[in-house]
Amino acid sequence: MEKNIEISLLLDFYGELLKPAVRDAVDLYYNDDLSLSEVADQCGITRQGVRDSVKRGEAQLYAFEKKLGLQKRFNELEAGLSEIEALAGSIAEQADNDNIKAIARDIASRAGALKE
Repeated sequence: MEKNIEISLLLDFYGELLKPAVRDAVDLYYNDDLSLSEVADQCGITRQGVRDSVKRGEAQLYAFEKKLGLQKRFNELEAGLSEIEALAGSIAEQADNDNIKAIARDIASRAGALKE
């Protein structure tokens, strides 16, 4: 996974656990795609201070994921729901019984809705 996307996702899961200044620096750098200098101007700190905050934030986000595994679990659940949706769709296509078709379509629909 591309690092920018990975950090953005980790920030979604664990951002509230970071100190506000660190969270803001990481958010501006990764989500708003600002340079270190632009983040420094916006936060009122030095470019080096921003770099240190971003690196510290990255390390903390990776540590949270290593300990808690929320992003990994989320990805596994999303993949499982996709598989359920596909299998239920396949059952609906192949079923001879209209009741079974309806149930399979309902399962596929609910799995799809849970992914959103």
